[in-house]
Amino acid sequence: MERVLVVIKPDGVERALIGKVIVRFEDAGLKVVAMKMLNAKKEMVEKHYTNDEAWLLSVGEKAKKSALEKGQKVTETEREIGVRVRNALIRELTRTPVVAFVLEGNAAADVARKIGGGTEPRKADPGSIRGMYSSDSYALADQKKRSVRNILHISETAEIGEQEIKVWFTESDICKYKRADEEAMYG
Repeated sequence: MERVLVVIKPDGVERALIGKVIVRFEDAGLKVVAMKMLNAKKEMVEKHYTNDEAWLLSVGEKAKKSALEKGQKVTETEREIGVRVRNALIRELTRTPVVAFVLEGNAAADVARKIGGGTEPRKADPGSIRGMYSSDSYALADQKKRSVRNILHISETAEIGEQEIKVWFTESDICKYKRADEEAMYG
């Protein structure tokens, strides 16, 4: 069984989507094993979105490629774009309360990311959380000089999830229990 971190971002909390988001994951058989609502501190979010050179370049490369495909002029380096995106993400997650929780289940990262949908809501599958509850876009976010408001963060992989979980929770925060339907799903 894998574990993955999900954070309902300020836009999801402000729009009263907490219950709707959680039920989607639970309905798919994922188990909530830790949860808290908090005002995330900048220092914590900086650990979550690390100042890792590879991550900054990766984010910058993706953003630059997308902009160039749209015929937009790009004057920033990949690293500068990555730093700008990281700073916007940190500002967004510290803006108002968030709800962080840990999901556990078979292929939890893949299942959770599928349910969450693509990170750009306007392109997300219509049945996904982002596709159902948001229509924001990278273009609008860039225009407003903010991060895209896409309701939630979901760890990319189980390995990254384990690293991110340690930023938000202690191991003693993680609860161990069996869902009533676990035997039917995984037995």
